[in-house]
Amino acid sequence: MTIQEVQGIRKQFEYYRMLADKTILLLSQEELNWQYNEESNSIAMLMRHLSGNLASRFTHFFTEDGEKQWRNRDQEFAIGVYDRHELITNWEKGWAILFETLDSITSENIDTVVKIRNQDHTVGEALYRQLAHYPYHIGQIVYIGKLIKNQAWQSLSIPRNKSLVYNQEKFNNPNADTHFTDDYLKK
Repeated sequence: MTIQEVQGIRKQFEYYRMLADKTILLLSQEELNWQYNEESNSIAMLMRHLSGNLASRFTHFFTEDGEKQWRNRDQEFAIGVYDRHELITNWEKGWAILFETLDSITSENIDTVVKIRNQDHTVGEALYRQLAHYPYHIGQIVYIGKLIKNQAWQSLSIPRNKSLVYNQEKFNNPNADTHFTDDYLKK
């Protein structure tokens, strides 16, 4: 893994966070706590889970196991009504820890072996593990948001039936050495 790859991974995390943030902003506290049924998660539960995972995995990333003893994963999914302000505060803290950790990765520590649940991971493996995990849940957040908002939903990426226009705009521009997330993260 290279520092350039870490920078690309950072952009991917920023992109998926942006999708979740835009969804969360569209929803009331009641909507954040809505569950389809008892077995499904509310967006609030998913936010609690991701916040807990972010804090656990990336606090003291290089020196402590990514599954902290202070974390209570099961409690993150407890059915309840959760305060919007508290959810967003913890959400912000978790993402800040991730981005601080990503920004601390250097050529001197990139080859460090880190642990998650007492299993060795290269820095790259640990990052890719979370890069698969977070979008999985963020996709759930977006999907639940779409269910709740229905006709009032606002597209977060390429709107339905607009792919041709979007692609034409891309191909009308000169080839660029940019990251695909740049278009979305500028908005």
